[in-house]
Amino acid sequence: MTKEIRSWLSDMDGVLVHEGVALPGAADFVRALRDAERPFLVLTNNSIFTPRDLAARLRASGIDIPEDAIWTSALATAQFLTDQMPSGSAYVIGEAGLTTALYEAGYTLTGAEPDFVVLGETRTYSFEAITQAIRLIQGGARFIATNPDVTGPSQDGDLPATGAVAAMISAATGRQPYFVGKPNPMMIRSALNRIEAHSESTAMVGDRMDTDVVAGIEAGLRTFLVLTGSTRAADVETYPFRPSEVVDSIADLVARV
Repeated sequence: MTKEIRSWLSDMDGVLVHEGVALPGAADFVRALRDAERPFLVLTNNSIFTPRDLAARLRASGIDIPEDAIWTSALATAQFLTDQMPSGSAYVIGEAGLTTALYEAGYTLTGAEPDFVVLGETRTYSFEAITQAIRLIQGGARFIATNPDVTGPSQDGDLPATGAVAAMISAATGRQPYFVGKPNPMMIRSALNRIEAHSESTAMVGDRMDTDVVAGIEAGLRTFLVLTGSTRAADVETYPFRPSEVVDSIADLVARV
């Protein structure tokens, strides 16, 4: 017998929005969650923006989500580092979403003998910053990356993202990073802890088999794949695992809340 879904986790891009435009049913789904007082979080591997930034962007598209209901790979990384080494230090390549999360977690941001090198997303990767990261890792700093995505979208086409730059640093240092974001189920578990939810009564909604669905499965959640993003129905058969259900869009889940 399937347990009642009491809590929800949802990916953002491809599920709720596409290129800044709300997808059909997204606003209704979030409204239903809030009306039913269901614990929920919106998850994103994007570490560029703070939750406040993302909440404002979602609000502009017509989706009203409080900033404390947004869980980014930057926040998950800050939580992971705090658990590993409270009040540590880090050399950071990234934007405000990552630097703010680490600062608020009590981390010192420094290029002088940091405990960690933390690589996140940025639209302006600096050769000098990457060089310094390589030298610090060679000098003993632990290598952490917010997520393994190798490309990110832009209006002009794909951009190199965290995973691609991490591969370059790994090639130079011989050291592989620890990736915190999806598909690492740690990001899902940190989100569950954030809303005090249990895996057996929580669902994960995503548009990607290789990140959202596999992370949800490995964390023990029910998984819903929506077909409004990266994955097509025919693609599902090419994977050795399956979501609990495949639906056309988030609109199909409004009545399930």
